[in-house]
Amino acid sequence: MRTHYCGQVTAADLDQTVTLCGWVLRRRDHGGVIFIDLRDREGLVQVVCDPDRPEMFATAESIRNEFVLQITGKVRRRPAGTENANLVSGEIEVLCHEIEVLNASVTPPFQIDDDNLSETVRLTHRVLDLRRPQMQKNLMLRYKVAMAFRRFLDTNGFIDVETPMLTKSTPEGARDYLVPSRVHPGQFFALPQSPQLFKQLLMVAGYDRYYQITKCFRDEDLRADRQPEFTQIDLETSFMNEIEITGLVEEMVRFVFKESLDVELPNPFPRMTYAEAMRRYGSDKPDLRVTLELTEVTDAVREVAFKVFSGPANSGGRVAAMRVPGGATLTRGEIDEYTRFVGIYGARGLAYIKVNDASQPNEQGLQSPIVKNLSEDALRAILERTGAQSGDLIFFGADKAKVVNDALGALRVKLGHEKGFVTGEAWTPVWVVDFPMFEYDEEDKRWTACHHPFTSPKDEHLDLLESDPGACLAKAYDLALNGWEIGGGSVRIHRADIQSKVFRALNIDEEEARIKFGFLLDALKYGAPPHGGLAFGLDRIVTLMTGAESIRDVIAFPKTQRAQCLLTDAPGDVDERQLRELHIRLRQKVETQVEIAKN
Repeated sequence: MRTHYCGQVTAADLDQTVTLCGWVLRRRDHGGVIFIDLRDREGLVQVVCDPDRPEMFATAESIRNEFVLQITGKVRRRPAGTENANLVSGEIEVLCHEIEVLNASVTPPFQIDDDNLSETVRLTHRVLDLRRPQMQKNLMLRYKVAMAFRRFLDTNGFIDVETPMLTKSTPEGARDYLVPSRVHPGQFFALPQSPQLFKQLLMVAGYDRYYQITKCFRDEDLRADRQPEFTQIDLETSFMNEIEITGLVEEMVRFVFKESLDVELPNPFPRMTYAEAMRRYGSDKPDLRVTLELTEVTDAVREVAFKVFSGPANSGGRVAAMRVPGGATLTRGEIDEYTRFVGIYGARGLAYIKVNDASQPNEQGLQSPIVKNLSEDALRAILERTGAQSGDLIFFGADKAKVVNDALGALRVKLGHEKGFVTGEAWTPVWVVDFPMFEYDEEDKRWTACHHPFTSPKDEHLDLLESDPGACLAKAYDLALNGWEIGGGSVRIHRADIQSKVFRALNIDEEEARIKFGFLLDALKYGAPPHGGLAFGLDRIVTLMTGAESIRDVIAFPKTQRAQCLLTDAPGDVDERQLRELHIRLRQKVETQVEIAKN
């Protein structure tokens, strides 16, 4: 039906007759000459309709936005001065000879090139939203990125193996989406949070190198970089240690960025331990474009009269400082705004000191309500450690370590980008390694796995599994890019005896382990090889590449932050017959019926 895509007609096609199909972006009547901007997935071309072909011209007069057309015409050069440098087809136009309306359109709820649309409108009318040039570019890039990953993995001996979508519910950190079984009343499948257990089983089965671009599901609170269903580039390999795995993966990421964006990422990527990342940046996914850093001052303020500092410092908390060069010019209103911002992360305030004269570590040289409560020795230590100069400002966080890290870590990024404390680098990848194996849950009074319970501890830390779990480090690694975690993984446990030790550290007894993970424990008995892997978030990577604000802008049919699809109105009610077949009674309806019976 067509000879060319609209956006691919160029000056190379001058004087040729072409047939195009597409949608009308707009129709313009210029007093006897009608211009049609015809659009398809490759772009836009200008079509000119002259009245010397009456039948064709009459059809052109009836055309409106979003009509689907087939046009045949001759390619000619645009008149001098009317070229459009923003279009591939900007040097030419198509003089229309024949036009056919393949389908009419009702008046759309918005102009396709309108960039000032609310997300609710966009998601409700997602089919039309997907016609917008930016969305088409985003999804085309997503395709290119996915294919680049596939090419690299195929070339390096990985094979694509599908794993089940209906599986067993296992504890992996987030709530499962459950699927009731009609055949087995009262029992449920779970949608996979990841293919973790199955890819380990594939390694035990001898497939050596596996990958899959697959959907994963997590019933958790949503935000800009989360969806209830998301796409994961999942891979696993045997007989490679963590250095070899991260080296191969790093090569893959550089390949994908070169193929997709023609961007050369640094070689090699920098590496830092989890402890260093938290100490310096308050985050295990630090944005290295921001030059601001946190400084540890906990020990320097243990003896001060200011209880806001000495309290956490003497009870296992953290007191950290962040120097803002030239920050003494910040207004009180700006400081109050930053105080409200850190409150989002649980901070109860934001102490600060303006450094008017760095040579005087007292009330004469420093300006702040807290200075009078800090000793000169403590103030001197703070100035020396932060490297503060006259004209700087120092922000403080003092609380439990998590609160301080979350609050100051987020403030560092916000302030850094707002006030220009950034490097000139567009992309700053970093490996974060040596994660803790466990973290202590104060509410449940037990250790929990930082990654998942199948992560291998460091060889030299095996004895700590029973004697000191909190000191045990894992063979785990995350890849962060511009402050986003884009991938993470670990070397797995391949020996049943070590897996049992980890379960004991997690307070999972043999019976519980058998019920939840018996199939994995059995497989580990049959000659499981050393293996490890990693998973990337495809949605997050493409979001970063496009500069979009939300991963919803790189997913064709996403959910809202309330996990709803506005296009299809899902989730929705199902009829009583379907519920009966699944042996399900809705609790709310049952309680309502009981109340009616009582009355």
